[in-house]
This record gives sequence, C-alpha cells and structure tokens, in this order.
Amino acid sequence: MADPINLYDAKTNLSQLVERAAAGEEIIIAKAGRPMARLVPLQARSNPRVPGQLKGKISIGPDFDAPLPDDLARAFRGETP
Repeated sequence: MADPINLYDAKTNLSQLVERAAAGEEIIIAKAGRPMARLVPLQARSNPRVPGQLKGKISIGPDFDAPLPDDLARAFRGETP
C-alpha cells in the first residue's frame, strides 16, 4: 500500500488519482495524517442487468400519487404535531 495522500493534495489532483485508481491502484486519502478514505477501482458487474425481471411481480396501487395524510405531510414539512 502506498503512502496516504493529503486531503488538500487529493482535491487538487483528483482527476489523476481517479485515473490511478481506475488502473487498479488503491489510494488512501488522509486528513492531518489520519487515513480517512480509500479510493479503489470500481468493480465491473459480474452479470449484466436484465431489464424486466420483476415484470408481473410488482404493482402500483391506484392511490400511489394521492395526497399524504395531514399528520404525515406535516412531519415531512418539519412541523410539530
């Protein structure tokens, strides 16, 4: 494992670090010398997604877009009961 990259340097050189990670390198990003995050290559899907696999298994109710009950709507707006 390579030495950690300082957060400021990581922000400055993000494009290059992403390229290095995409090539298979693991990049550790540190803040004040303390490792905080790991930049790794994205794993390819082992099996491609096939659309329509849940066809006929899911249904949307007729009231899907009906207004919320008043108490739930107030909660979403952050109003106290």
